[in-house]
Amino acid sequence: MGGTCINNESGGIMLREMLENKNFFQKTQHASYQPEAPSSSCTCHCSTTGGKTSGRREIIERTPETWSPGHPIPDQPLRWGRFFADCAKEQLRNTQLRRNIGHATTTIRNKRAMRVDEMPDWEDLRQSASEIKRYTQAHLPELLEQFERNVTARGGIVHWARDAKEACQIAVALVKEKGVDEVVKVKSMATQEINLNEELADVGVAAWETDLAEMIVQLAIDMPSHIVVPAIHRNRAEVRAIFEGRMGDAPDDLTFEPRRLAMAAREHLRKKFLNAEVAFSGSNMGIAETGTLTVFESEGNGRMCLTLPKTLITVMGVEKLVPTYQDAEVFAQLLPRSATGERMNPYTSFWTGVTPGDGPQEFHLILLDNARSRVLADPVGCEALSCIRCGACLNICPVYEQVGGHAYNSVYPGPIGICLTPQLTDSFSHDDPNSTLPFACSLCNACADACPAHIDLPGIIVENRRKYQDAGRGHGLPTGWDVAMKAASSVMRSGSRMKMVGKMTTLARPLGGKTQSIGHIPLPVAATWTDAHDIPAPPAKSFRQWWKEEGEAAGASSSKKEGNND
Repeated sequence: MGGTCINNESGGIMLREMLENKNFFQKTQHASYQPEAPSSSCTCHCSTTGGKTSGRREIIERTPETWSPGHPIPDQPLRWGRFFADCAKEQLRNTQLRRNIGHATTTIRNKRAMRVDEMPDWEDLRQSASEIKRYTQAHLPELLEQFERNVTARGGIVHWARDAKEACQIAVALVKEKGVDEVVKVKSMATQEINLNEELADVGVAAWETDLAEMIVQLAIDMPSHIVVPAIHRNRAEVRAIFEGRMGDAPDDLTFEPRRLAMAAREHLRKKFLNAEVAFSGSNMGIAETGTLTVFESEGNGRMCLTLPKTLITVMGVEKLVPTYQDAEVFAQLLPRSATGERMNPYTSFWTGVTPGDGPQEFHLILLDNARSRVLADPVGCEALSCIRCGACLNICPVYEQVGGHAYNSVYPGPIGICLTPQLTDSFSHDDPNSTLPFACSLCNACADACPAHIDLPGIIVENRRKYQDAGRGHGLPTGWDVAMKAASSVMRSGSRMKMVGKMTTLARPLGGKTQSIGHIPLPVAATWTDAHDIPAPPAKSFRQWWKEEGEAAGASSSKKEGNND
């Protein structure tokens, strides 16, 4: 598929108008659905964190913890309420977490590199993926309508949700109609984003995560710290302790051996699969031309959830479309290699609507906007919507490897998180913790090289930094940065001033001592930088001095040669 010139601003407006003016969000072929007003009070708020400790505490009885405490369940999955710098300092002191994440990301990186090296057309696939996503964004309103028609024609029921609140209201209403008190779930970032588990728990419905890593996180009453490997911050000893303390039916002879841990989880989950009448899933991508949805996974839990229950409810972001089956083939090669270092996911499930006598006999699709239409209208930031949630950018990021996912205070950590979260939450005001996320980056460009969809992640991060700076202009007194930049511009506009400052800078060379590096400088702006960085000592000569001396030496040498030739 060839590249397409996109008018992103008009695309975002078109999407919003299509969804609002045509009342698509209110569409439902499910006659009994009535959105309920959210509860005005919650009985499971944590007085120390201000966030929900989650309905999971009502489901899982508390036991003495013999593992590192996790992150409390927040009220807002995209806004946990703390600044990155504060959380990063705490995480850096957790040496066990850093070892766990360092080991896991290194293993995944090495596996990915091996599989990518097998593909002579890898860069061509990345370019194709980028062009497919650009085309999808340029034609998203039409593709969504086509997708809805095809899902409906094949027996599915499509619901449209403006935001997390509406999506949860629809999901809760569907589950309550079925009269069940528990559901099973396939791993899904979309349901994480809307806090679905907590909303279901508030009405007495237990949502059981069936992905092994998600189950570990749920039992620990924790938050995921990676897009693909949610429990990457846990090691085998902690997993065993969590199973013994929270699973309820863990075998007495449970060991640290991965196979034994996996078998214990399998035995525990099998009962859930066989008893569940309702399942929830996300979708790696929807195919507009047929109304088909997909789940790529490695454990088989997804296949169980997609086939055994009577009712299947899928929550999917509106951006997760591809136009055709041929386009899906491109991502089927990129996703497993980038996410888990596999040539192909062991379980790749495609389903289209309802098939009589085979699988769920009732299928609901909730299409979630949740600010994606606003992101689509941004000519730079819209590229973040091309993300296929493979986690490759997290695995290569030096910042993520040191601080882990919880430091980002969002269900989307790492490079894609600092691109996407501030846009989804419209967080650029300086008093908003999410506004500082774009600065959790060294701009090393490794994430852009790793991204299978060829997203210019550093470019989006720089754009988010610009929005942050623009949001602070003209509000209150000038900051230290404002004063420093004003002073720097005054110097840099004048050649004579630059020459004078260059000479003065060489006087600071002795401050470098024997190591020729300068540590903390207790001055505005400089103090923040030198808290974490050493500065090389200034050279003995300024550039202008060196240039002048080199020029004079070169001139003298040239004159000498000419004299010899004479």
